Amino acid sequence: MKNKEITFWLFISPVLLSLSLVVIVPVLMGVFYSFTNWDGLNFTAFVGISHYQRLLNDEQFMQSLWFTVRFAVASIILLNVIGLGLALLVTSKLKSRNLLRTIFFMPNLIGGLILGFIWQFIFIRVFSTIGDVIGAEVLKGWLSTPATGFWGLVILTVWQMAGYIMIIYIAYLQGVPKELMESAEIDGATPGQKFRHVIFPLIAPAFTVTMFLTLSNSFKIYDQNLSLTGGGPYNSTQMVAMNIVDTAFSGNQMAYGQSKAIVFFVIVAIISLSQVYYNKKREVDL
Repeated sequence: MKNKEITFWLFISPVLLSLSLVVIVPVLMGVFYSFTNWDGLNFTAFVGISHYQRLLNDEQFMQSLWFTVRFAVASIILLNVIGLGLALLVTSKLKSRNLLRTIFFMPNLIGGLILGFIWQFIFIRVFSTIGDVIGAEVLKGWLSTPATGFWGLVILTVWQMAGYIMIIYIAYLQGVPKELMESAEIDGATPGQKFRHVIFPLIAPAFTVTMFLTLSNSFKIYDQNLSLTGGGPYNSTQMVAMNIVDTAFSGNQMAYGQSKAIVFFVIVAIISLSQVYYNKKREVDL
C-alpha cells in the first residue's frame, strides 16, 4: 500500500470516505452505545455488559433467532436448487429461453413491501377461494399459524430471488468450455454424469457467491416479514431484524436494541465468512 501512487488514493478516496461515514463509523458508534443507557438522543451512564446479559434471557429474541435460522436454511436450499434449475433450463436449446430469463428475473424488480402485500392477498383471499371451490380446508387460514406463516415467507423469498440467483448461475454456465462437454458426450456420459463431473465442479465459484448472497439476505429480511405476516400470530413468525426494530423503536429501548443488532451482526458475519472460507477451499481442491 505504501507503494501506491497518490493518484490511486485520490481516486478511491470518495468511496473510502462514503464507506467510513455510512458503515464503519455507525458500527463503531453502535458498539459504543450498546454499553450505555442511550435513548436515541443521549446517554447518562455506562451500563457495561448488562444489555448483553439481559439478551441471553430474552425468550422472544431467542425465538426470533431460531425462526430466522430455520427460515435461512430452507430459503438457501430452495433458492440454490431452483435458481440452478432455472439457469440450466434457460441455457438449453429452448427457443423461448430469452423470454423465460426475463420472466424469471422480473419478481426481483418488485420491492419487498409490495411483494409482501401481494402474497398476503394470494395466501389469504386466493387460497381461501380455491379451498372453497375444491373443498380443501388446508388452503384456508394461511398465515394464521406459525407453520403456514413460515412457509409463506419462504415461498415469497424464493419467488422473489430465484431469478436473481439464476442470473449468477447463467454467467458461470456460459463459461463452461464446450470442448469438455463434447468430450464427455463422446465418452458416453449421461446428462446426469456430465452435470456431476463436468458442469458442477466448474460452476463451484457460482455456488460460493450465491451461498453468500442468499445467506446474508435470508438473515436480514425485514420488509417482507413486516408486510406479509407482521410477525404474527403472537410474534411466532417474527424474524430477528423485526425484533430489533421493535425493541429499539416500538419499545423505545435504543441501547438494548443496539446490543441485539451487534450480536446479530457478529453471528451473520461468522456464518457468512465461514461458508465463504469453506467453499473457497473446495474450489481449490477441485
